Amino acid sequence: MDTDYWGELKNNLRKSVGEHNFTAWIAPLELDKVKDGVATLKAPTNYAGIYVERNFGDQILNEFAALKGNVRRLVFCVEKPGAQDRAAPVDGQEGMAPSTAAASLSRAAAPRAQGRSSGSFSQDEDMRAKLERMLQPAPLDPNCTFDSFVVGKPNELAHAAARRVARGGKPEFNPLFLYGGVGLGKTHLMHAIAWELQTSNPHLNIVYLSAEQFMYRFVQALRDKKMMDFKSLFRNVDVLMVDDVQFIAGKESTQEEFFHTFNALIDHNKQIILSGDCAPNEIKNLPVRISSRLASGLVVDLHPTDYELRLGILQSKVDAFRVNHPEISVADGVLEFLAHRISTNVRVLEGALTRLFAFASLVGRKITMELTQDCLADVLRASDRKISIEEIQRCVAEHYNIRLSDMIGPKRVRSFARPRQIAMFLCKRMTSRSLPEIGKRFGGRDHTTVMHAVKRIDDLMAQDAQIADDLELLRRTLEA
Repeated sequence: MDTDYWGELKNNLRKSVGEHNFTAWIAPLELDKVKDGVATLKAPTNYAGIYVERNFGDQILNEFAALKGNVRRLVFCVEKPGAQDRAAPVDGQEGMAPSTAAASLSRAAAPRAQGRSSGSFSQDEDMRAKLERMLQPAPLDPNCTFDSFVVGKPNELAHAAARRVARGGKPEFNPLFLYGGVGLGKTHLMHAIAWELQTSNPHLNIVYLSAEQFMYRFVQALRDKKMMDFKSLFRNVDVLMVDDVQFIAGKESTQEEFFHTFNALIDHNKQIILSGDCAPNEIKNLPVRISSRLASGLVVDLHPTDYELRLGILQSKVDAFRVNHPEISVADGVLEFLAHRISTNVRVLEGALTRLFAFASLVGRKITMELTQDCLADVLRASDRKISIEEIQRCVAEHYNIRLSDMIGPKRVRSFARPRQIAMFLCKRMTSRSLPEIGKRFGGRDHTTVMHAVKRIDDLMAQDAQIADDLELLRRTLEA
């Protein structure tokens, strides 16, 4: 089999596995030989070979079968540069030659369940492969890139910070901590950073995983008595990305190991990118020494989406849908209606639009306002404005230009106390939460404190026009 033949096979694979997977995993492979029904492929690292064999082995065999029917099995070998008899080092150790994007730990597709694979390795697994098999990387969504991220006022700072970090080079913001509510784009930006780094700096070892996966790997290493392997693996990466970091709070051993890993990477000037549902100092059951370290870089809040951003997201999704369904038209006012009615969660918003396009394509109808209301009746009922206490707190803190931690904290100075009372008043009027629960969300205050705040703001509304105007503006903002 000549080079042209292998090139044709790789081009076919590019179409079936997608551009990102092809660049990261297939492109670095080289065909060594085909003999007795066995195709031997050269991979840049043992881990790259393991990953390709598990995730793309069947597709490669299918392409071989289509172009050359006598290939029944794949074998992967690793050609080490330099001294041929030297064991491959652990990521980041001196002596390791730069490799392609396939050497990075986090890549585009989730590993398949272990089972019978399409081939076998021609070499015994060395220590590098054993270490890397401890870490099954979290999958990256090929749709979550910077190009597909819709930027608006609520997320423009987070987007700009993510873009800057994705350039690579010496870390400017370390760590970068993104936080916000569900469906606001934290994970999208994390994936986008990983894709960008992987494309522009293919030699980097990038680990992207959730806090839950970190905890699981840690417990697994303890059980298997491989803690030194675990430490070596995580502390020799170039970029560590951990999603939903709040889940390690309260797990003493896990958060302790994470803390030491964090410090080791910071000391070696390696980039760390984290995300959570709240700011580091608001994560419950997380020791101050850890939360303060998490907040030592750049902490960026992704605010709840506004009407303009939601409309922009819908328009972007419609453009994407029309590529496959050019025959479907959307009546005027439908997108504006959805952007207004479904305001709490972008994922619900996108899911509603997906359902509309699916229904319209199946029954062959135009997406009208009547069709929208019939098809999404349950979603619209569930999305009738349900305002959360956290949303009210953030909105009031932003309106009065104070930090959220000060508003819910113990300080009683007027500049914090009045916004706190207004927030409590709005929580009582705009949510179904009980007085004790509202008090609990405001730094563990007693329900009588909430009662006093509600009565006080009621009285002030009749006396102070500015307070009444502020409340009306806040109410409109929250209901928008």
